[in-house]
Parts: sequence; C-alpha cells; structure tokens
Amino acid sequence: MKLLRVGTPGAERPALLDQDGTTLRDLSGLVGDIDGALLSDDAALDRIRQAAAGGELPVLDGAGTRVGPPLGRIGKIVCIGLNYHDHAAETGAEIPAEPIIFFKAPDTVIGPDDTVLVPRGSLKTDWEVELAVVIGRTARYLDSAEDGLAHVGGYAVAHDVSERAFQIERGGTWDKGKNCETFNPLGPWLVTADEVGDPQALGLRLWVNGELKQDGTTAEQIFGVGEVVRYVSQFMTLYPGDVINTGTPAGVAMGRPEPKPYLRAGDVVELEIDGLGRQRQEFKDA
Repeated sequence: MKLLRVGTPGAERPALLDQDGTTLRDLSGLVGDIDGALLSDDAALDRIRQAAAGGELPVLDGAGTRVGPPLGRIGKIVCIGLNYHDHAAETGAEIPAEPIIFFKAPDTVIGPDDTVLVPRGSLKTDWEVELAVVIGRTARYLDSAEDGLAHVGGYAVAHDVSERAFQIERGGTWDKGKNCETFNPLGPWLVTADEVGDPQALGLRLWVNGELKQDGTTAEQIFGVGEVVRYVSQFMTLYPGDVINTGTPAGVAMGRPEPKPYLRAGDVVELEIDGLGRQRQEFKDA
C-alpha cells in the first residue's frame, strides 16, 4: 500500500493512493493518522487493505492539495553516514568498519514539495537523496539482518539536506549541519514493506535545476537495510514510527571539483526512488 497524509501543516489527514496511481482515497474514517501505532497494528492495516479492495474508501479531491510527510508523530530519526561505496570514494573517506550513526530531530521533517530554507550564514548547503526506513515493530538486540528486515514497516524517499561547513568545519559532531529547519523532506508516500520487495534493488536519482546529479542504487550500500536495523538495535530501542535514513549515493556537491555547486536560494531540487515517488523543493533563504 501507498499511504500518505494530505492537508495543511499540522492538520494532515490520512489517505491511500489507489492502485491506478492517481486516485486518492480518504482513510480518516478508518484510522486517525499514518503513524507508528498504525504500522504496528496488523488488524488495522488489514482493514485498510480490505476496504481498498472492496472499493469502500471515499475519493479525495487531490487537486491543489498539499502532500505532507507520510508519517505523523515520528519518534526519532536515526541517520547512517557514508553508507555507499561510491559516496565514500567521492569524498575521499575510508569505508567505515561499522555504521556511522547521527541523528536528525523530527521537527526537521517537512512535506516532499515544501520549501527548504537555506540557513543564515550558509555557504555549503548540499543535497542527498536517501532511502528512509520506517520501523513497524519494536526492535531491540536483533540477531540477524533477516530479523532486521522483519521489523521494517515501510519505506519512503528522504532528502537529507546538509550544511557541510556547519557539519564539518564548526567542531563537534555532524548534528549542527543536519538539523537546520526544513532539512528532512519526507515522502510523498510511505510504501509498506510488502509492496517494496528487495530494498537493495532500488534506483535513486536527484536533479538540481533539471541537471541529473545523483543516479545510484541501494545495491551500493555498504550496510544493507536489514543489517542497519539489526546494528542500530544493539545501541537503542527502535519503536514503530521511528525512521532510519540509510545514506546517500555518489553525486553530492561536496564530492564535486571546485567550485563546488552548493545550493542557493532559487535552486530547485527534484528527487525520486523507484516505486516510492518523487519530491520537488524550491530553496529560499531562511
């Protein structure tokens, strides 16, 4: 299923994208929101599937309707750095022996087509298309990558916008360059794991002002989705509705020759992942 949330910020309503790929169906009569509670409730998910198959869900007029983040009440966003072989190579970094973990605050999340703000004082705002993993079952001390995959509720497109000077040149951890407001567009859909299939066979692409910048595949991940979930569960409990951003392939501005083409107000970024939908953001000054 392709689940999404539509409406003004803070007042989104749950919806379903029909199998025709264009018709929106209203879920508000069945569920209160698309969140961790829903993803962990197999009976509720089955009710949605049955209602959709039976044509019982009312149609929503999607014309002019804002698409919000597809997940409400996010608990935490765990991010994996340098998780693609080609991205590590372009930045001159060593292949990590273990996953590199940092965090984004849930309040960085915006809708897939919302405006992204270039932070005040920023000279190195960068793009990163990423596969977001949404946890569907509580995960702690998992034993295997297969068990990790079994705890995934769904997947979405994430844009891990980053300010490289804040991240690398200002001391401390990466978090200063990762947590600026609007720095985690998410969506348009949360696609349930059963519909995605193999998460290591997904193409990821990103354009800046119409020019293709990233064209990668999750097959390049150093640590696959199942292993990432297993690994993270050794250090913290993952709850339904938590999100893991799993890293970006090659093609970021930081990996390009000087002068590096960092983002400025007026730039337009578009990104997509196979089967998970497409985003478009205009960048403006904060």
